[in-house]
Amino acid sequence: MQSLFLPSEIAEMSRLTETATPMDALLATLDLEKLEENLFRGRSPQVGWQRVFGGQVIGQALVAAQRTVDRGRYVHSLHAYFMRPGDPAVPIIYEVDRIRDGSSFATRRVVAIQHGRAIFSMSASFQYDEDGFEHQFKMPDVPMPEDLPGEKELKEKYLVHAPEAIRRYWERPRPIEIRPVSLERYFSRQRPPREGPLQDGALPTQSVWVKAVGAVPDERHLQAAVLAYLSDMTLLDTSLYAHGTSVFDRTLQVASLDHAMWFHRPSRMDDWLLYAQDSPSAHGARGMTRGSLFDRSGVLIASVAQEGLIRKKANE
Repeated sequence: MQSLFLPSEIAEMSRLTETATPMDALLATLDLEKLEENLFRGRSPQVGWQRVFGGQVIGQALVAAQRTVDRGRYVHSLHAYFMRPGDPAVPIIYEVDRIRDGSSFATRRVVAIQHGRAIFSMSASFQYDEDGFEHQFKMPDVPMPEDLPGEKELKEKYLVHAPEAIRRYWERPRPIEIRPVSLERYFSRQRPPREGPLQDGALPTQSVWVKAVGAVPDERHLQAAVLAYLSDMTLLDTSLYAHGTSVFDRTLQVASLDHAMWFHRPSRMDDWLLYAQDSPSAHGARGMTRGSLFDRSGVLIASVAQEGLIRKKANE
């Protein structure tokens, strides 16, 4: 299909992808072009992916919504549905509907459009900062990121014997560094000890440390967009782990279906965050995963819930 970008725009995106740091490229991707009131255009990095990463669409849609609310209101929740795969070769148009502006809360609905069809929709709510009651979950007791293999050690020690699909994923420069607490599920070809239905109410779980690779400006709206971007990472693997497989399994059709996120407390993006996840259920070719994002000191900054398609491909 013919690209809707001008040749000069394609050249600029290719230049940015090749010369900028991964975080610079992400920040540029989140910087939408305003076409008209409530109408924005986003672009995708030209890195050879067949479809647009879901976290990118969530982050861009949140940026579009943020640009239509007062600067003093901050996102506290979003609820999104993925309808069609995004095409990285063409722009994504974001249309914002200003549902309501109340005295405390504002509500927006965003639809992402490609090829004349909706590929994604999101509702988001924004609030002025207020004081109130305080409580939170406790952060799991896990090794700190400095005690886990870094990217260099991971590549030297583990990727040598990893399957090709896993090796390509981990070797690709990314704006977010990931340090799983356990690497076994990523590189082992063995099934986990428990197969079939889980017993005694146990849940498949995983914890990963995540960190922005490069500086994120000290601006809450942009930090929330980067947090939304990374919130789509690693979730579906948690629902697959109990069944001895992962998103790298080529016999599976895997895709995010919906995504919800609650922003509890502001947090800078200049240090590691723990992404603690569990999967309450898998059924009907769908897997459900919940996630909690903590800063290093144990403060809960966001909660996430996502259901994804985990379907066996035909004739496999």
